Amino acid sequence: MSLALAVAAGALIGLSLGALGGGGSILAVPVLVALGQGPSQATTGSLVVVGVTSLAGALTAYRSGNVLLGRGLAFGLVATGGAVAGARASTLVAEPVLLGAFAVLMLGVGALLAVRQWRGRRVTDGHSERPSGFDDPIITFSPTFACQCPRALKVLVTATAVGLLTGFLGVGGGFLVVPALLVALSLPIDFAAGTSLVVITITSAVALAARAGAGATPDWTLVAALTVAAALAAVAGARLAARIDTRRLSAAFTALVLVVAAWTAATALPALV
Repeated sequence: MSLALAVAAGALIGLSLGALGGGGSILAVPVLVALGQGPSQATTGSLVVVGVTSLAGALTAYRSGNVLLGRGLAFGLVATGGAVAGARASTLVAEPVLLGAFAVLMLGVGALLAVRQWRGRRVTDGHSERPSGFDDPIITFSPTFACQCPRALKVLVTATAVGLLTGFLGVGGGFLVVPALLVALSLPIDFAAGTSLVVITITSAVALAARAGAGATPDWTLVAALTVAAALAAVAGARLAARIDTRRLSAAFTALVLVVAAWTAATALPALV
């Protein structure tokens, strides 16, 4: 039963990551907790699920032409400092606090997604043409030094926040990466979704490396089942993103996040009071 639940949950996580560029990873921790893992085990195992799934989705999105690789690598590298700091900080807090912080994060993300749905914002219903000029560097040194500093500051702050969340709570941060790429780099939604998978892959790998040898070891059988199912579904989701209107998928996912957020908060509350 546990393996079957892990496979079903993994498929949902992968579909969301592949089609929407993020969001599904926030379900990995509560799923692992529901399967009997402690918060520390779950956040560590989640990094494996998120990293492998994002890599699979990124490769598929890249083949479809929906990834701006240079932007993704740069954003991901900036976020690594936050990922290391977050991973180390997670080993210094009690597990009930860790789960409580995750519950607060989920409730906030669920509320944000609900507001976006209420406002009728589109996710994507097809391809945009590859943008021109979006690979222009923010900082240049030749022939003279030039800096688009407001843009650079937005990227620095957002990338660091994404890294911290990834390292501390074991989430991919796609719900932050996609808006950051939309606002800071002015990318169309389909390019932002694909490029965010590159960022999530980098930050997850760095955070997992920083956690190596620290904290409890998760049940790798459950983690592997969740990861394989999520990776396969991410490939399918990335392909579907080019063909379907993902607004309905986004609405259903918003409702699911709110339900899981309420369950996580109810689970964490008794240990905190």
